[in-house]
Amino acid sequence: MKAVGYRQPLPIDDASSLEDLELPIPVARERDLLVRVKAISVNPVDVKVRASSAPASGQSKVLGWDAVGIVEAIGARVTRFKVGDRVYYAGSIDRPGTNSEWHAVDERIVALAPSSLGDAQAAALPLTTITAYELLFDRLRVPKGGGAGQTLLIVGGAGGVGSMLIQLARQLTRLRVIATASRAETRQWCLDLGAHAVIDHAKPLAGELKSGGFEQVDLVAGLTQTQRHYPQIIESLKPQGALGVIDDMAGLDPMLLKSKSLSLHWELMFTRPMHETPDMSEQGRLLATVADLVDTGRIKTTLSTNLGAVNATNLRKAHALVESGKTQGKIVLEGF
Repeated sequence: MKAVGYRQPLPIDDASSLEDLELPIPVARERDLLVRVKAISVNPVDVKVRASSAPASGQSKVLGWDAVGIVEAIGARVTRFKVGDRVYYAGSIDRPGTNSEWHAVDERIVALAPSSLGDAQAAALPLTTITAYELLFDRLRVPKGGGAGQTLLIVGGAGGVGSMLIQLARQLTRLRVIATASRAETRQWCLDLGAHAVIDHAKPLAGELKSGGFEQVDLVAGLTQTQRHYPQIIESLKPQGALGVIDDMAGLDPMLLKSKSLSLHWELMFTRPMHETPDMSEQGRLLATVADLVDTGRIKTTLSTNLGAVNATNLRKAHALVESGKTQGKIVLEGF
């Protein structure tokens, strides 16, 4: 099968940083679906893994976690899907990725793809949807339908996760949502997705909030450059507030949280599939919930750029765009 992978971590402008490969079709485990991949998207985690994780000597590593495709075969213990189903999912970081014609994935983290979206539009959603959903409901513990009288600040509102978090918070809670964005086009993107207000994260957050009429906020989702914004986030949070983070950083000083009794929550959407937690199927269920929200017109795709076929040249372009830190929404590739 066709696939795209790498043999050693290299700068993305090196032609060998991502290469076209021919690999065997994977064999489905007993809880797996074997999916013929139709479209994929690129996330910051793809860039991080490519830049830091070296495959075993003489081996290649295939990246990619988001996928939309057709089920072509099922494992012996599969109960939720059948051959011919069109599905979407975000996979697991400890298994081969979706930048390949065929992909094997555990059925528990899969859902039927939204019927109202094309393959590329649907491929933009899974990883960021799971991350945003888990951050909002499992980590920050906002009750569905709750949050009245509370304010959520989303640092990095125009990125993939931020774009989904704005929508989920508006559709499934009563929170007031403030997003951050630093350019006119990303500011408008956040407003179009439903943010009540947008502030500039290129300026001190606490001052920006006050200028917008917000003294402090109850909840913060730190989606990008959390370490840089950390002191301003602490200042902006109300006593007994909560900070949820997803980005990598050298470290945060937990003592800064003490005087306000603030709580810190990490979100990694790969935790459930990596550890096969008892509630692993929650990822499949939440993707099914969001597919319904999409099909009823309450949530829209966050696709912003379609770079065409899945090949090494186009994936190098996608990785370079993600590395620039200036993307909004999601970058998708479609077809092999």
